[in-house]
Amino acid sequence: MNENISVELPKAALDEIPTPKSDAVTITGLVKSGGRVSGYQLSDERIISREEGVSLAKSGEIKGVGIAHNKGTEYLKSIPDDTEDNNLSSLPTVKTID
Repeated sequence: MNENISVELPKAALDEIPTPKSDAVTITGLVKSGGRVSGYQLSDERIISREEGVSLAKSGEIKGVGIAHNKGTEYLKSIPDDTEDNNLSSLPTVKTID
């Protein structure tokens, strides 16, 4: 069995994996509304909406993420790499919007 299958299959679920620029930031926290991710905190301390995050990732401004969609809504997803520490779902919630 291929050792890379645990990484390659989840990558296939992503619509796009943008190439990050050399000065790209990372996502350090999540903004949640009603229990769902509605935005992200970046390593430069900016807080952005989910839509802004997708746009920035597509232009190479955020590293370590790919673009996925669900029911017509695009969102960011960690690029699988066999490490759970850097998964978006492992990041702290930094702000909750009710």
